[in-house]
Formats: sequence, structure tokens, C-alpha cells
Amino acid sequence: MDSTRDPETPRDLFADRVAVVVNGNAKQVTDDLVDVLDQIVQAGDLFVSRSLPEGDEIASTIVRRGYPTVLTAGGDGTFVQMVTKITHEARAREVKPPRFGLLRLGTGNALAWVLGAQNPRHRGVVADLGRLRQQGGSRKLQLLDVEGVLTPFAGLGIDAIALDDYRATKERMQSNPLTRPFGAGGVAYLTAVLTRTMPAYLLRPHPNVRIVNLGAPVVRVGRDGEPVHSIQTGEVLFEGPTRMVAMSTIPYWGFGARIFPFADDRDDRFSLRVVDISSLQVAVNIRQIWDGTYRSDTIHDFLCDAIAIHYDEPHPMQIGGDPVGSRTDVEVRLAPEPIEVVDYYAPPPV
Repeated sequence: MDSTRDPETPRDLFADRVAVVVNGNAKQVTDDLVDVLDQIVQAGDLFVSRSLPEGDEIASTIVRRGYPTVLTAGGDGTFVQMVTKITHEARAREVKPPRFGLLRLGTGNALAWVLGAQNPRHRGVVADLGRLRQQGGSRKLQLLDVEGVLTPFAGLGIDAIALDDYRATKERMQSNPLTRPFGAGGVAYLTAVLTRTMPAYLLRPHPNVRIVNLGAPVVRVGRDGEPVHSIQTGEVLFEGPTRMVAMSTIPYWGFGARIFPFADDRDDRFSLRVVDISSLQVAVNIRQIWDGTYRSDTIHDFLCDAIAIHYDEPHPMQIGGDPVGSRTDVEVRLAPEPIEVVDYYAPPPV
């Protein structure tokens, strides 16, 4: 595996190589998997990160060497962390950021549904490395800038709470031999939502939120997906009680749930969804919510490029699927430049 102390290494030696960054703390990252990757990836191109300082050092090495493609092996959070670190490092050095890709080893993996990464097993990861050389095309992917973090999605409210509930449920299910086979993935997530998140949320007050447009005109989207009206800079686009405020540049949440059906409508806007749906509505309409077809007066959709969110009291927040604590005020902007990503759905380069 890699030694990151090579400041004199010529960049052209890495011009046709692929760096693979593995989240060493991910439960699906075993010693056997690292050994398998180490045999497939060219010597020195496999990086295992177990801490933030290690991630910073790896990002610096990757940019210094000039890898054209970087794959992250983990979930959405691993991808978000490394894209943010590497992109910031590249811009500080005034060089072009690399192309990014995902090897699916996490849990929800919203990006895997967008980019075509295979199932989270050793065989799928190995297959994706092979597909990269044979059929992996490229495309641009817009990201959000949330507190300096580059991410495809973020949210405040029930989605952040559900992530904490999912982690607790997953640990409990994996500790029991009878439920261990279902202790990760969609079954555990749905169990957490139905048994922990929704019952607890019945007793929670609906916090008041105020969202102001900081950028170009915001488009209010109607139930049929068509624009309803524009909201100008400085105007309030939503004020009232809510259970979730979520933003995304991709249609999917974890496990293939199409929570943002309008995210692909415009390249110069991200999707903002403000939700005050009840637990009973979720339970009755879970299939339509999952596939993105559910419409209601309690769901408000907007297309934005910069907003300010204010809660009366601190509210739980997640960025890229990782809980980051509670916030009262948050600004969210469309990142100034898209990144290039490996997309197995896209045509391969000619």
C-alpha cells in the first residue's frame, strides 16, 4: 500500500493510473477486501484512511501526484469527504481536480444509483474496477456547498434523525443471530423508520423554519412538475412548521428512494424539498414516496441556487448522509463548478 511521502515523484508517472481511497472504518472494509484491492490496484495507488488527518494527507498526495481518476471505496460520506478534500487541495495548487468515482461499500449509497456502481460485495467492487477500463464513461455532476463541504445532498430534520435511528437499529439487529442477515441495507432502514423515527416524531413539535432566497430567482414547482412562479433575491420562499428541509442535486436518497424527483430539471439549480408530512401519511403512502410520485399540500418543491435556512431552535442536520449535529442557521449554495464523475450509465470515451 501507499507511502505518501514522495514529493519528488514526477506527475507524468501517474497520468494513466487510478487512485483508490478506502474508508478503513467502514464495516464492509475487511482485511480480506483490502488485500484483494491491493492485488488489483497498481502498486502505491491504494490508500486506506482511518482518520481525518490521514484523509488530508492522502488528498495532498493524490493531487501532488496528479492522478486523473480517484475512486472512493465506502458510502456517500466517504465520497463527500474525499471529493471535498481533494477538490480544495487542487484549487489551492491551481490544478484541475481529478475525475471521481464510487466503489459501493457503504449502506444507503444514493450515488451508486446515479452512477451505476454495482452491489456492495467484493465481487461487485472488483467488477467495477474492471468496468472502469472497459465501459466507464464520464459526465459532470453538480454539487452543493454546505459549510464548505461539497456534497450531492444534505438535510435538516427527520432525515438526520432517521440516520441516527438507523445506526442504532442496525447495531441491535446485527447483534442478534436471527436478525443479523437483515441488519444492513433497506430492511434495517425501513425498520428504523417505522419502529423508532415515526413513533417518536408523533410526539415532537413541528419546528418553525424560515427560508430566504440568496441567489438567482427561485422556481416554485407545482404538483405536476411545472414551474408555478419565481421568487426573487431576498424574498422569503417558505415560512412555517416543517418536519424536514432537504436539498439535493441528484434524484435519489439512500437505497434508491427517489426523494427529489425534480433534481434533474435544471443544471443551474438544486432541488429544495420542504416537508411537513405526518407519520400516518408516510406509512400509508410509503411506496409512492419511495418512487417519487407522491404529491401533497404538505410537500413544497423549489429549484434554487443559494438559500439561507433559519430555525427558531437548533435542529439536527446531515451532510452527505453523515449526521453533523444541530444547527439554527445554515446557508446552502450550488457549488461554483461541477465535478467530473465516472458514470457507468454514460457512453465510454471514444
